[in-house]
Amino acid sequence: MDALSGAGPRRARCSLGAASPGARAAAAPWARFSAWLECVCVVTFDLELGQALELVYPSDFRLTDKEVGPGPPGSSRGPDLSRPSPSFLCFRKAASATCPSLTPTQCSGQRSPWHAEDRHYNSGAPMSLQREPAHYFGYVYFRQVKDSSVKRGYFQKSLVLVSRLPFVRLFQALLSLIAPEYFSKPAPCLEAVCSEIDEWPAPVPGQTLNLPVMGVVLQVHIPSRVDKPEYSPPKPCSHENLLPAPVILSSVHELDLFRCFQPVLTHVQTLWELMLLGEPLVVLAPSPAVSSELVLALISCLQPLKFCCDYRPYFTIHDSEFKEFTTRTQAPPNVVLGVTNPFFIKTLQHWPHILRVGEPKMAGEVGLSFAQGARGLGLGAPRVLSCGTEVQHRVCSVGDLPKQVKLKKPSRLKTLDTKPGLYTAYSAHLHRDKALLKRLLKGLQKKKPWDTQTALLRRHLLELTQSFIIPLEHYMASLMPLQKNITAWKTPPQIRPFRQDDFLRSLEHAGPQLTCILKGDWLGLYRRFFKSPHFDGWYRQRHKEMAQKLEALHLEAICEANIETWMKDKSEVEVVDLVLKLREKLVQAQGHQLPVKEATLQRAQLYIETVIGSLPKDLQAVLCPP
Repeated sequence: MDALSGAGPRRARCSLGAASPGARAAAAPWARFSAWLECVCVVTFDLELGQALELVYPSDFRLTDKEVGPGPPGSSRGPDLSRPSPSFLCFRKAASATCPSLTPTQCSGQRSPWHAEDRHYNSGAPMSLQREPAHYFGYVYFRQVKDSSVKRGYFQKSLVLVSRLPFVRLFQALLSLIAPEYFSKPAPCLEAVCSEIDEWPAPVPGQTLNLPVMGVVLQVHIPSRVDKPEYSPPKPCSHENLLPAPVILSSVHELDLFRCFQPVLTHVQTLWELMLLGEPLVVLAPSPAVSSELVLALISCLQPLKFCCDYRPYFTIHDSEFKEFTTRTQAPPNVVLGVTNPFFIKTLQHWPHILRVGEPKMAGEVGLSFAQGARGLGLGAPRVLSCGTEVQHRVCSVGDLPKQVKLKKPSRLKTLDTKPGLYTAYSAHLHRDKALLKRLLKGLQKKKPWDTQTALLRRHLLELTQSFIIPLEHYMASLMPLQKNITAWKTPPQIRPFRQDDFLRSLEHAGPQLTCILKGDWLGLYRRFFKSPHFDGWYRQRHKEMAQKLEALHLEAICEANIETWMKDKSEVEVVDLVLKLREKLVQAQGHQLPVKEATLQRAQLYIETVIGSLPKDLQAVLCPP
């Protein structure tokens, strides 16, 4: 049995190591490799020793003893569940006859020199696809086949790609090429593949790249924050006379929303509201794969708004936070939790929203699942990767929507054999979009491709989120000081505070009704949104961007002023203070933290040199040491 899997969130207390700066500097050829992957791991299961980390490539990427970890349940080495490790988590599911999972963790060592350019990549990438220093994403291919030479009768091994990029679709495709070949020709295959990846161009937002590997060329588009949303399946790019013809991936990260949301299409808007408000939600699915996909589909509903809560596509009773999440002494955390064990119906009965989908998994059906990376300690919730057997999605008959789960009261959630449904007391603020369901039904009747149905559903959710966010953006922009009030020799004015009552009053003439036909209690939805982690995350990010813009405008104002005239009646202390402030702004701008033009940077550097040149020699020596 082979299973291709990806990632899902889990809080991990261990951390992957990294190569020392000297080691990576000496191995300069791996700089390009590090732009895509941190390392490739092979984890094997041994009956006597438990799981074992068999191989890490490149070899200079080190894993500490803590990360190699204890044995799985049933082995002679008892697991320390407070410190889950990659290898333990890769095989503990195998011990219970399911597929493995991996926990991505925070990097404790020095990062490779390539990652100094993270800020440059992040400046052009959408918020949801940015690299974060404390996140690893793991993509796992697990093989379990009968082998009479092994005591338990099965060969079990996992091939793991570890990356800081959440490119689920790309790394799934890469694993599907690498893994079958690796299991027939282990070492030479990995070395050759890693060398090919080391030749790939860096992932630059907005560019379409051709990535050759194992005789195949993968053509991908790296999303940019300025890309226009694709409402229909993307068209193939030019092949540029490539031989062989490239395999075109329509997306490096997007899921098939229509397939994921089949059983909950009638409740998509209610679920969208729950995600927008950061409500605690449990997804009980028949397999880790279905659980992971549905959780990831739910958090993608808010794009382009960044999902600021925690989420765990595949959570089990072995997780270190099991007690924290199941306690009734405090309110459930703002987490979207994917589970498969019906035991959670009882232990998580106090959670306000529980979504149960599907029937118990059927033996012999294998699929794939993905998940996200792990967030480091103190930086919020880290995440895990999981994989598992998957029930094949039933193909609905022509003219019918897939069987929909029903909306039910939480009080009916009592037994382990609880029927599928959305158990919640929440009442949606917005009216259901019946026109959307009609269009999806019409698409089924006409046998439209599922890519087209997914594009329709994605467009609806995108427009819904944009209609909600645009009034907030407009109001936030009104808090920015006018450019005419920014002068060269005065501290720039402050951004005015966000006043919720003023914003709510503005909705009467500039609300979501201008761009969205849906009726409902928009004011009530905004009031609840103000209390959610997503408002806090959105406001902090927008305020940071506006503050940087304000600093950039101030720097431009200084560079456009006549600095020699200003210096005539200024003391040495004031002049030195100007030099220090200009240098600070220049460092920020050169680190891509201020949105300024190259010509402005050059002029600022010239001003610094001019000002220093006007000072006495002793001060020049202090400001410009040899």
